[in-house]
Amino acid sequence: MHNASTFDFSTKIGHTWFPTPLFTASGCASSGKELAQFFPLSEIGAVVTKSIALKPRLGRPTPRMAETPSGMLNSIGLQGPGIDAFLADDIPWLMTQNARIVVSISGETVDEYSILARRLRSVPGISAVEVNISCPNVENRGLVFACDPVSSRAVIEGVRRTIGGDIPIIAKLSPDVTDITEIAREVVSAGADGLSLINTLLGMVINTQTMRPHLGGKTGGLSGPAIRPVAVRAVYQVHQVLPKIPIIGMGGIRSGRDAFEFILAGASGVSVGTAIFGNPRAIMDVQNELKEILISRGFASLSEAVGYAHREDSTGALQRGADSEESEG
Repeated sequence: MHNASTFDFSTKIGHTWFPTPLFTASGCASSGKELAQFFPLSEIGAVVTKSIALKPRLGRPTPRMAETPSGMLNSIGLQGPGIDAFLADDIPWLMTQNARIVVSISGETVDEYSILARRLRSVPGISAVEVNISCPNVENRGLVFACDPVSSRAVIEGVRRTIGGDIPIIAKLSPDVTDITEIAREVVSAGADGLSLINTLLGMVINTQTMRPHLGGKTGGLSGPAIRPVAVRAVYQVHQVLPKIPIIGMGGIRSGRDAFEFILAGASGVSVGTAIFGNPRAIMDVQNELKEILISRGFASLSEAVGYAHREDSTGALQRGADSEESEG
């Protein structure tokens, strides 16, 4: 049995090392200021910022959120201050907190992504860039690059060419496709070092009183525990075809056990998002629980557990402790 002092909880994306595999999910904690009052941001793997655009955006009309069974719909529409204010205010503040920073970027054209990448290229303190090509809340659904392999490739190639080889690129993909492995292969061959799986699923709620769509933007992104089986499936499928590519798994993670499921499916890290709204310390709780589970199952490191569900002999030696964990549920 390994103990906490010898257990290696670290993970890598490209050449960047993170001490833990826990990340915030983009859009659920802005740039971390709200969370910093609950725990030191340096204690998690990284803060993934809300997707930033070239210019300030007001976002979509209200109402913007709707609760659904075991989840929620959001239709924020990438509201944000724009890259200038972000670089002036958010990055310096995160650096004062000793946080590792993953900057999420979003553009309306291939060129916009490249321009954003150019702005970030010489900024100190950035651990990686998440290229959000999959937001379901944009005004024009045709802008969801991640639903098309050709446009997905074009965005990542542009960012890779512009940003150079020093900063790892993580492509954030949409589950609203027939074959997510096809898109994953394209973005990796275009230069992505890692993948974020998955963004929210496109959904809708009809208000039965007004008999009209409830959200101001009509459609929104479905998140929370309701989408977790879809996310685990996507991670498993992509890891199967691209076993060497680091995946950050996300979608309805509320506990260490949920996170462990993603790790077994093939994720090298996990993001906690919707759970933060109900419990600002959720990411720390998940981090502590995940570490305990991995140690109790006999793993010497996180990397040893990544993709374990793919092994034919996965019912072997590390099965010990499974019975006691099942009883927790």
